Parts: sequence; C-alpha cells; structure tokens
Amino acid sequence: MTYLRPTFRHPDLPVNRLGYTFKDYEGGLSTLCAGCGHDSISGAIVQACFELAIEPHRVAKLSGIGCSSKTPTYFLSQSHGFNTVHGRMPSVATGANLANRDLLYLGVSGDGDSASIGMGQFVHAIRRNLNIVYILMNNGCYGLTKGQDSATADVGSKSKSGSVNKFATIDLASLAIELGATFVARSFSGDKSQLVPLIRAAMSHGGFAFLDVVSPCVTFNNNLGSTKSYQYVREHNHAAGTMDFVPPAEEITVRYPENTARELAMHDGSKIVLHKLPTEWDPMDRLSTMKRLHQASMTGEIVTGLLYIEPDSEDLHATLQTVDTPLNALREHDLCPGSRALDEINAAFR
Repeated sequence: MTYLRPTFRHPDLPVNRLGYTFKDYEGGLSTLCAGCGHDSISGAIVQACFELAIEPHRVAKLSGIGCSSKTPTYFLSQSHGFNTVHGRMPSVATGANLANRDLLYLGVSGDGDSASIGMGQFVHAIRRNLNIVYILMNNGCYGLTKGQDSATADVGSKSKSGSVNKFATIDLASLAIELGATFVARSFSGDKSQLVPLIRAAMSHGGFAFLDVVSPCVTFNNNLGSTKSYQYVREHNHAAGTMDFVPPAEEITVRYPENTARELAMHDGSKIVLHKLPTEWDPMDRLSTMKRLHQASMTGEIVTGLLYIEPDSEDLHATLQTVDTPLNALREHDLCPGSRALDEINAAFR
C-alpha cells in the first residue's frame, strides 16, 4: 500500500489566476480513519487556498500533536511546515511570525492540544494578537489514545464506551472572544459551503483568526449521546446567517436587500458580506456575541458562522513596532547603522 499521490493529472484541470491547479495545494494521502471530519477540513483548506490564489511557498503550516496535527501532511505539500511538540505550536508560530512577517501562518490544532496541555500557549497567542489562522479541529475526544473525553466534551455527553462526561466543557470560541481575539468563527466539518468562505476570510484578517471546527471522530465519538457526532451537530446546528467573501482582485457583484446585510472591509482590500444578520446579536459587538453564545449553551445549540470580528485590529508586529523587512533579509547596514546613530540614542538618555 502506498501513501503517495499519483503524479498524473488531467492536462485540462482548471487553474486559478496564478496558474496553479488543485494538485499544487494537495499533500499526501490521508492515513486518518475513513470518514474523519479532519479530512474534510483539509479539503476545505485546499479549496480556500486555490480560490484565493495563494502561492504555496508563501504559507507556513504549524501543528502540535494529535490526529488533527497530522493533517498538514495532507495539504500544501509545497509550503513550509513545522510539527511541534504537544501544545507548543503557538510559541513556535510566534517566533516564526516575528522573524518573517511575509508568510501566511496557518496553525492546526486539536481540542486536546489547545484546551489541555497547550492552554497557556493558546491564550498568550490570543492576547498578543498574533497574525495567524488558528484552526481547531474539535472532536471532543483523544482519538489517538482510544477516545477518552477531552476538555471540550460537553457535560453529560456519552462516549462510545458508555461513560458520561461529568465535567463542564471549555468553550474555546467563547474563551477566545473573552481574551480579545479579533476574529472568531465556528463551523462544522460537514458544511463545506460555510467552512470555505470562513477560512478565506480568516486568511485575509490581520490578527489572530480563530476557527473552532466541530469535526466528529468516526471511530470513538460518533455515537448516540455524543454532542460531537454528525447526527447531533446536524440536528442542533444554528447557522448565524450566511457570508460571502470577495477578494480584492474581483469585481464586487454581491447584491442584497437593504437592511439585511453588512459589508466589512478587510486589511488587504477584500470584503466580507454578512447576509440577514440575526436581530439578537451583533458580530462586531463582543458583549453581544458572548451573550448569544451563552444562550446557545443553555439550549444545546451549536451556533456556527462568523461569531465575532474586529476589522481594524492591530497585530503583534504593529504593537511591537517591528521593522517591515523579515529578519533574514536585514543586512549589516540595517543592523549596525554606525556610531553616529548610537551617539544620538545615548544622548537621548542624558
């Protein structure tokens, strides 16, 4: 058996505006369980990068440990990659981003990797507003070690073995909003039409963009009684309106009735159009979003879509006032401006 993709492709495959095909964004064949939601997320990432015409070598993908953290092998094989130790992906991503701000950073993690051993790393990446797309593949269990409940498993949720979780869940989307994340969304691995535009929007956001994607584990957590199963999510999913993402290179042709949509400009000139906004909450009001999520948790709803966005946020580089040039491109005259510059600095302290 081989895990290598065949090299042959039909010569008339469609290409994006840079001339890349889907093949250029693919990776190795997945070794995850058949039907795993993580593979659907990988496919959504491939489609989002293809549609945005992102150069694969301009992407840095990072992960920790777990089923979710294996997935960078399955997409963007021509990009940079770093598989860190358990829960330590955010700190490695922070260092890499500070060294080279010109890359698109894509962090992939799981509920165990982020909500347990990596919780401290997760919260500090948020408070620093690290410019990264942070995708959490959330299945509520530890799939690599026989399906024990993770910290995101809902209280009362039943595992495949029949045990019932007695502990309150950690809602990472609510936590991210509370800590100041500037882009927070939730989706379902089985809803590609919603997930792909959210990933595209996150990749155009200038700051910490968090996507909590419910991704059922077909082997250990897809049974009756599990709140992370395909059946439960489909029955309890409440989509908070629809969203269009319009890249800056395309003419904006979206039309909608008055008072039913809102258009948001992103840092790179792209636009998000929110359709038929719910009257009970505002995705640009942090308190309003938190209230809606708390209401959903009380009724067992899973609210999906763009939950919160701060379009005009400043990322870590803006806060630290770093140079625009990546560190590996700085030359000696940039780093050592001479004795006159040093004399002026010293004089300022006298």
